[in-house]
Amino acid sequence: MKFVDEATIDIAAGNGGAGCVSFRREKFIPFGGPNGGDGGRGGSVYAVADRNLNTLIDYRYARRHEARNGEPGRGSDQFGAAAEDIVLRMPVGTIVKDAETDEVLAELLVPDEPVLLAKGGDGGFGNMHFKTSTNRAPRQKTPGWPGDQKKLRLELRVLADVGLLGMPNAGKSTLIAAISNARPKIADYPFTTLHPNLGVVRAGPDRSFVVADIPGLIEGASEGAGLGHQFLRHLQRTRLLLHLVDIAPFDEGIDPVAQAKAIVKELRKYDESLYQKPRWLVLNKLDMVPAEEREARVKDFVKRLRWKGPVFQISALARQGLDPMVQSIYEHVAAHAEKAPPEVDRRFEAEAGGADA
Repeated sequence: MKFVDEATIDIAAGNGGAGCVSFRREKFIPFGGPNGGDGGRGGSVYAVADRNLNTLIDYRYARRHEARNGEPGRGSDQFGAAAEDIVLRMPVGTIVKDAETDEVLAELLVPDEPVLLAKGGDGGFGNMHFKTSTNRAPRQKTPGWPGDQKKLRLELRVLADVGLLGMPNAGKSTLIAAISNARPKIADYPFTTLHPNLGVVRAGPDRSFVVADIPGLIEGASEGAGLGHQFLRHLQRTRLLLHLVDIAPFDEGIDPVAQAKAIVKELRKYDESLYQKPRWLVLNKLDMVPAEEREARVKDFVKRLRWKGPVFQISALARQGLDPMVQSIYEHVAAHAEKAPPEVDRRFEAEAGGADA
């Protein structure tokens, strides 16, 4: 399935049904009075986060979503039927914005929780509502209220604990395939990932976290060069960034330190808050460096980069040095996980309030 993380759609809630003008007409009841019912409510449009979806591709092709109008009122005190609401199911992590004002209308982070996007119009009043002691045969009614209509921009930001950052061909896809159940395309020739991949990493019994692999960045990405800038938004919900560096580049004329500095520079240009996130350095492809040169090359790299944070030396292809890194990542993610507030029994809350009083 094609990965789509942006879409623009039009939604329209249903209009309310019109009220009815009617009078009771029965034999032997000459002054039956008004009995025109109200119109039904128009259908509303809701959005719901669905765990089983991971792309917005459904909204790339179905761009118009309309709810039905409410039925008009009828005589004999009959109100019109309300129209059914429609529910748009979207991936968890979708941000819904008003396309005209750029206002954030909803952020779908809780699965199966409905969020109102467009309210259906209320039904109009029938002539029953206008009966008074001085106006005993009203002929007034009101039309139904119109439903909301909006143009929305949908933006998906995947929910992941850890994000992989780096140049194309740094080994991000190989790493996520080595430590998780994700199976991105990997080959022995240079190419870049075209869309984000998510993988669940098992660090032990009941110990896991989610990793996101985005397309590689290149210099000038914050101005629109390459593919990576389109997917940097997917790193904004992560708690930790792993900066993957190819310590043994395919082209000997490439300086890994210059590449690493370029990535950091592009990250800061794109979003300062993303730049401020905790970031660890992961030096990959050490199996391509002779054993006697590894220590000296790593020390030289860290010194020239002026790096002060954690450093991990791995080979994703040979699966060397992965377990200590995975355990350290899990400890960091678990320590910074958002803990739900403890549930308070309202019975004891009421008793405490009474005691204070």
